[in-house]
Amino acid sequence: MYHSKIAGLGYYVPSNVVTNDDLSKIIDTNDEWIQERTGIQERRHIIRGEDTTTSMGVKAAKIAIERSGVAKEDIDFVVFATLSPDYYFPGPGVLVQRDLGLRTVGALDVRNQCSGFVYAISVADQYIKTGMYKNILVIGSEVHSTGLDMTTRGRGVSVIFGDGAGAAVLSREEDLTKGILSTHLHSEGQYAEELALQAPGMGARWVTDIIADNDPNDESYYPYMNGQFVFKNAVVRFAEVINEGLEANGLQVSDIDMLIPHQANLRISQFIQNKFKLSDDQVHNNIQKYGNTTAASIPIALTEAWEQGKIKAGDTVVLAAFGSGFTWASAIIKW
Repeated sequence: MYHSKIAGLGYYVPSNVVTNDDLSKIIDTNDEWIQERTGIQERRHIIRGEDTTTSMGVKAAKIAIERSGVAKEDIDFVVFATLSPDYYFPGPGVLVQRDLGLRTVGALDVRNQCSGFVYAISVADQYIKTGMYKNILVIGSEVHSTGLDMTTRGRGVSVIFGDGAGAAVLSREEDLTKGILSTHLHSEGQYAEELALQAPGMGARWVTDIIADNDPNDESYYPYMNGQFVFKNAVVRFAEVINEGLEANGLQVSDIDMLIPHQANLRISQFIQNKFKLSDDQVHNNIQKYGNTTAASIPIALTEAWEQGKIKAGDTVVLAAFGSGFTWASAIIKW
């Protein structure tokens, strides 16, 4: 049995900065309203023709691979987390294999939305622990901007989300006191429709239905979110899954050196920080700059925190996420 460690990290965000004031020119909203409810000041949107979910993932992956010291020829497997693939099929994992020029390794797509990266980390961790693979590329990447209702009708959702990608190279670690100590995954599908995008979908409204109806008021292909309901569930599940990880490893809250929460809403992160009595130095938030980038939010924030020297050898790092599905997850890492 082995452990897996994070050997390299990287992230990429589009150059196109969209501020709250920019949105107020096309949506009946304002900076104060957005910041009060979400903490977001700006986000990044792709420029069509320049970036896609896959291309951003590739750019983040190149940085992570270079920093890891692992040759791309030694990458054994790819796990790609996203809710916004370039194509309905195939998924972006195989496109990354092609665009990075990797060997004909396996590529797996993970569709767990906001908790997708932690789920992907868990999958990669199991493959490495069992000895099947030695180096795995894990990516979280999202393009939200091209699929949002950028009108006043959609302002409750559209002001929240941004585009970006993060990546990590997981490698074998023989010292069992280091690396990923444990991961914890959950779901509660009875609330799936409280945060969902239902069309196009084989079981609901497929492309042929949308075209046949040609209904300009059809909102089924835009994201829907019951914001208050999601918030109330998120703060409970965040706390539960963090405690679950700590207890599984005989750790206390005081052992946390860095918490990287999914960047869903700054108010959720602040609620959890206050609940656990963590200082600002123990939590890294960047939703103010990037908005909610779903599966990309944790790897982007994790990379930023590492680049800024907030994570050092020997630190206990906690990743935690909650999102659509409902799904939630945590990972406990000894750096």
